[in-house]
Amino acid sequence: MRLSIKSRYRKPTVIIHDLVMTWASVIAAFWLRFGDYVFTAGPREVLFGIAAVVTLAAAFVYRYFSLYRSIWRFASTQDLFNIVRAVSVLAILIVIGDFFVARFYQNQLIVSRATVIIYWFVQIAALGGPRLLYRYYRDWHHERRIEKKGNRVPALVLGSGADADLAVRMLKSDARHTFFPAGVLSNKPSDDGQSIRGVRVLGRIEDLEEVCGKLAEQGIKVRRILLTPSALDRSNAPEDIIATARRLDIVASRVQRISDIGHGGEGASMQPISIGDLLLRPSVEIDQTLLTEFIRGKRIAVTGGGGSIGSEICRRVAKYGASDLLILDNSEPALHDVSFSIDFMDVSTKYSGRICDIRDRHRTEQLLCDFKPDLVFHAAALKHVPYLERDWDEGVRTNVIGTMNVADATVKSGARAMVLISTDKAIRPVSVLGATKRFAELYCQALDLDLAGRAGDTPSPRILAVRFGNVLGSSGSVVPRFRAQIERGGPVTVTHPDMVRYFMTVREAVDLVLTASSHGAGTQSRDVCVYALNMGEQVHILRLAETMVRLSGYEPYTEIPIEFTGARPGERLYEELFSPNEPMVDIGMKGMLGAKPDFLTMAEIKKALAEIDEAVEAGDQAHLHVILKRNVRDYLTEEAAAAS
Repeated sequence: MRLSIKSRYRKPTVIIHDLVMTWASVIAAFWLRFGDYVFTAGPREVLFGIAAVVTLAAAFVYRYFSLYRSIWRFASTQDLFNIVRAVSVLAILIVIGDFFVARFYQNQLIVSRATVIIYWFVQIAALGGPRLLYRYYRDWHHERRIEKKGNRVPALVLGSGADADLAVRMLKSDARHTFFPAGVLSNKPSDDGQSIRGVRVLGRIEDLEEVCGKLAEQGIKVRRILLTPSALDRSNAPEDIIATARRLDIVASRVQRISDIGHGGEGASMQPISIGDLLLRPSVEIDQTLLTEFIRGKRIAVTGGGGSIGSEICRRVAKYGASDLLILDNSEPALHDVSFSIDFMDVSTKYSGRICDIRDRHRTEQLLCDFKPDLVFHAAALKHVPYLERDWDEGVRTNVIGTMNVADATVKSGARAMVLISTDKAIRPVSVLGATKRFAELYCQALDLDLAGRAGDTPSPRILAVRFGNVLGSSGSVVPRFRAQIERGGPVTVTHPDMVRYFMTVREAVDLVLTASSHGAGTQSRDVCVYALNMGEQVHILRLAETMVRLSGYEPYTEIPIEFTGARPGERLYEELFSPNEPMVDIGMKGMLGAKPDFLTMAEIKKALAEIDEAVEAGDQAHLHVILKRNVRDYLTEEAAAAS
C-alpha cells in the first residue's frame, strides 16, 4: 500500500522536531542557570558540544521509548509518561557522562545538578507541550467542523466518573457526526455543577424528564440517552429510566467498553439495552489475557458446535488463536451457520465442520482420534425439559451414552482435557434432563479418578464438568419466548409466580467453560472436577417477564397481560449449583466456584450403565427411575418432585 505524502513525511518531521527541541532545551537549561555568560567564547564551545552529544543520545533514547510511533492527533497521558521516562534517562546519562569526564579528563564537574533539574523540566515541556497543543487544536477544529454540519441528534449521557468521560469522548469523536452530547446526568454528588470534557452536568439521573423538558424549551430535543455501566446499577432503578425514556419517545442505548467484548484496547461502542443489563448482577470478569495464552496454538474439538453455546465457544477459541478447530454436530444447517460466521472473522485458525452424532461411538472415536485434539468441549446434548420427560429414552441415549462416547474418545485421542457442559438441574434432579446430566457427570468423575490411578510418566487427561444456569438468549431460553409473546401482544406466560432461576450471559458461559479447562488441565490435583459460575441470587421469572414487558415499552398486566400456567412436569421452583455432598473448594479465581466430586466407582458406573441400556431397549421408564434413584444421590421421582 502506497503511503500518502503527508504520511510519508510525518515520522521524519517528528524526529527532526524532537531532536531540535532537545538541542534547544540543553541550551535553554544552561542559559536559565548561568545567564548570558554561557554564550561567551569559551563556554559557548563547551555548551554546543554538550548539546550535540545529548541530542545524539536522544535519537536512540526516543526511539527506544517509541516517541516516534505515537500520533500527535491522539496524544495521551501514556505518551506524556513515555516522554517523562525518556527525558529522565537522558538526565541520568548527562549526570553519568559528566562524572566520567570529570574523572578522566577534568578535575571538576561541568554540569551542575541544578542545571540537570532545569533541563529535565524544560525538555518535558518542549516535547510534551507541542503534542498536547496540537491535539487540542485538532479536537477544537474537529468539533467546529461538526457543528457547522448541523443535523446531529442531541444525546444525554447518564453516568458518573470515568464512565461518563468515556461516553462523552465517544460522542465527540463520532466519525459519522450522528450525535452530540447535550449534557450529563450523574448521581455522584461531586459532579454537581461540574462539566466533563466541556459538557455540563445538568442534574441527577432521576431528573431525566425534567432536564429533557428544560432542554426542549431551549430548542434542544433530546432523542437519545446513553446509559453507562454506573447508570445501569440497580440502585439507579434502570427499569424506571427505560420506562421514562419510552414515554418521552427517546431511544435508550448503553455504552459498552470495547475491552468488555473481548477486542482489547481502549474505546467504547453504542449498543441496544438488553435484558441482561437490567436483570443480572454485575458480569463476572475473567482474565481474557490468560485465556488467550491458554488457547493460543492448541487443537480444539467442540461437540454440538452448531448450538448456541457450542458455536460461541467455536468463535471464541478461533479469536483466541487456536491453531485448529474441529466442529462436530448432527445438524448440517447448524454446521453451515457456525462455519459461515467464522469465515467473517479475521482469524488464522484452520477449522473443519463434520457431521457426527455423538451416540455413534465408532464415528465419534474415529473423528477425535484422527484430529488428535488438545482440548475437547462437549456441548452436544438434549436439554428441553418437557421433551425429555416424554422422550426419556432419547435423553438417555444422548446425554448419558453420548457423553460416555465422547469422554472415552477423548482419552483415546490423547487430549489433555475434556469439559462436559452440564446444568444446575443436575443437583437434586426432578427431571429426566437433570438425572441424565447428573449421571453423565458421575461417569466423567469416575473416569477422571480412574485415569489418575493409571501408571505412566505422562500426565493423565482431565475429565471435567461445568454447571450452567439459564443462559440468556440461548436456544430454549425463556427470554426469546417472552420476547415473541410480547411482540404478539401477549399474554406472557409464567409457570409459577414463585419460580426462580440462576441466569448467566453467553459470554459468561463460554468464559466458564474455557476457565474450567485452563484450571483443570493446569493441575493434576483431582480435588476439583466440577465448576460453576458465582451467579449471585436467583432471579424471579415473574420479575424477568415484567422487566421485559417494560423494556419493550409497555406496562405489564395492563397493556401486556401476564398469565400463570402452572409448573410443567420435571420443573421445580428453584435450582442449586452444588449438592450438600460436594464440598466447596477455593480455586483462587474470582467469580468461579469449584467442588470436590461426589462420585461412584467405575465398577458401579459400568454396572448401572448396563442396567440403563436394558431399560432403554425395553422401553421401561419405571425401571429407569429405579436405576437412577439407586445411583444418583438425591434424585427425586415424579411423586417426590411434586411433593417438593
